[in-house]
Order: sequence, then C-alpha cells, then structure tokens
Amino acid sequence: MSTQKITLPEDWVVVLLGLGTIFLSLLGLIVPKPNFNWSNVDEFQSTVIHAANVQAIGFQFLLVLLTAVIGALLLGKSVRATLIVVPIVFTLSLFALFLAGNSVVKEFNLEAVIFSLAIGLLISNLFKLPDWFKAVLNAEFYVKIGLILLGTSVIFGDILEAGALGLIQALLVVLSVWYFAFWLCKKLKVDKEMSLMLSSAVSICGVSAAIATSGAIEGDSKKLSYVISLVLITAIPMMIFMPYIADWLGLSQAVTGAWLGGSIDTTGAVVASGSLVGEEALKISTIVKFSQNVLLGIAAFAISIYWTYNSAKKAEHVEKPTLSIIWKRFPKFVLGFVFASLLFSFAVSEDTYAQVKDSLKSIQGLWFALAFTSIGLETNIKDLFGHGSKKPLYAFIIAQTFNVLITLVIAIVLFG
Repeated sequence: MSTQKITLPEDWVVVLLGLGTIFLSLLGLIVPKPNFNWSNVDEFQSTVIHAANVQAIGFQFLLVLLTAVIGALLLGKSVRATLIVVPIVFTLSLFALFLAGNSVVKEFNLEAVIFSLAIGLLISNLFKLPDWFKAVLNAEFYVKIGLILLGTSVIFGDILEAGALGLIQALLVVLSVWYFAFWLCKKLKVDKEMSLMLSSAVSICGVSAAIATSGAIEGDSKKLSYVISLVLITAIPMMIFMPYIADWLGLSQAVTGAWLGGSIDTTGAVVASGSLVGEEALKISTIVKFSQNVLLGIAAFAISIYWTYNSAKKAEHVEKPTLSIIWKRFPKFVLGFVFASLLFSFAVSEDTYAQVKDSLKSIQGLWFALAFTSIGLETNIKDLFGHGSKKPLYAFIIAQTFNVLITLVIAIVLFG
C-alpha cells in the first residue's frame, strides 16, 4: 500500500517556521547574535573568529539547517539535497557577512545582501552548477521567513514616539513619492512588478521595502536584485554629498535631519549622514526614517491586496473577483509579517523585546543574506542587468530626484 506525502503550501510553511522562530525566542530559546564587526586582521581574529563568536555562528547555522529541513519535509522536497546545499549557501553567506562587517565597508553603507549577491553571481558564472543543486535553492522561501522576522522590528509605538511632525512628513513623503514613481514607471512603460518594487524602494525604506514588496507580489528575484543594486549604489553619493549641500543652502540642523531622513533610502546611510551634520540632525533624521520604516507594514499589506485583486481579475477573467478568489491568491506570509508586528507592538513587554530584538534582527539579516546568495547562484549576470531597456534605471533616477526635492520642500515647511 503506497503512502502519499502530505505537503503544505509554501506560504503557510513559511508562516509556521517564521512564527515558530519568534515564539521560541519569546519562550527563552534565544540564539546568540554573532559579532561581525572588525577593522583590521587582529580584530578579526580576536573578535569575529574567536571561539565564543564561532559558537554563536554555529547556533545560527543549526537554526537555519533545522528550519530548512523542516521546510523541505513539509514542502515535499529532498531532505538529502537540502542537507548538502544549505551548508554551502550558509558558508558563502557567512563570507558576505564578514565583508559587510568591515569598518571601511560600513562607511560606504554596503549591506551584506549586495556581497551575497556578488558572491553567488561570481560562482554561478564561473562554474556550472548541477541542476539538482539549483533545484534546492529557494530564495523566495528564505526571503519570506526573513520578512516575517522583520515584522518584529516594525513597532507601532515608534510612530507615537516620533512625534507629529515626523509622522506627518513620513506620510507625505511616502504617499507623494510612491505615487509619482509608480506614475512615472507607467509612463515609461516599465512592467508592473518592477514598478511596484522600485516605487516602494524609493519612497519608503530602500532594501527592506523592495524585499517586502517583492514578497507581497511574488516578484521576479532578478528584478528585485536589480532594484536593490540601484538603491545601494545611489545611497552612497547621497549620504556623502547631501550634508554639504544642506550646509551650502544654509539649512538648520532640524531641516537637514528631516531632509536626510526622508530622502535617503537606507537607515544606515541616514544615520551616517546625520552624524556628519550634528546631534539634532541625527536625532530628527532617525525619527523620520523610523516613521517611514513603520509604514512599511501598512504598505506591504496594501500592495498585497492590490496585487492579489488585479492578478485574480486577470487570471479568473472576471471584472470583480470574489473574496474567496482573493483569499486563495493572497500571499499568506504577509499575515505572519503583520501578526509579528502587532504582537511586538502591543503584547510583548519592553523588557522581553530588549532581550530578543538583537537576536531576531541578526537572524532576519542572515535569512536575507541566504536569499541573495541563492539568487546569485541561480542567476546569469546577463539576466540580471540585461533588461533590454534602461527605462527602470531612468525611472529610478528621476523618482529619486523628485524624492530629494519634494522632501526638501516638506522638511522646510514642517521643520523650518
């Protein structure tokens, strides 16, 4: 008598595993956070590859491997192949985290995901990987688990602490820049997937917004990598030159901070840029950026509804899809993201949050690094940058320019 494997949809598996990781932490099974920060060889040896830190890395590896194996079992995939591929992807991602932890690299705000992507691309384009190896790579699975963990850092209380002006600016910037970028992409005939990812990246919080949007619409990983590359590349000159432009314009620290926080896409670059100006600029820039980060949860949910509704109309050939059709096509992992955000916003105490946040943040970053290593390993460089059109690049540059200008005007009005 043959037995049939019982498998679950990937989104529900992701929700189970992502929330499982969170609840284990809340119950006291906290995976220690490794330290990847170093500035020279001696510090690398005494800190990063010190026995205690290597042990913390080992605990993270065991968590990732166990999660991947359970995922393979629930999804009906090869456990044997998973046990071979995941350690390799983890090792490559570890090199990316080592590179991103260097003090010189940190000054340029280059995140681990860009090194993960580069390492994966280098290997996949120098060596021919076997089909069975590529079949086990599951970047989307890794991204979605990382996004559910990201929900633990989207705290609604941060909005209240940011104050009215920070929240008003965040709302005005996100709404105006997002709609302008989306409208521009439509005019330039950029495809809808790329348009949504690009618009969210420019208007909300860069890399995290692009990843969240891609997950919500089940977007093409190559398009996601392209958008993230644009975000990280443009953040560097903005981080360096905007404080000097603000000084040349004679802007106050308050206005400068609001301008930086609202227009620079990555949180790390905002902090670095605000630090160049002064304490008040750093404080206000951080407040505005945190307000935008919190809006990510609302935006991801709204984009999921929009994309599901339109996809259902197209797939089912109906004018108005029913609720059952929308629910069937809705990306369920978004519910895990929202649940994690609500849980940590209203149910988890401040003391408990303080105990688990660093661990969960580190694990979240690891899942994203694993995802982009996987994307690189299954991508041809020509596929990544060979869109056959420079329109997404033009759209990004124009939208980012609009972002800088409109945010400056709003910052002057609110903080001037």
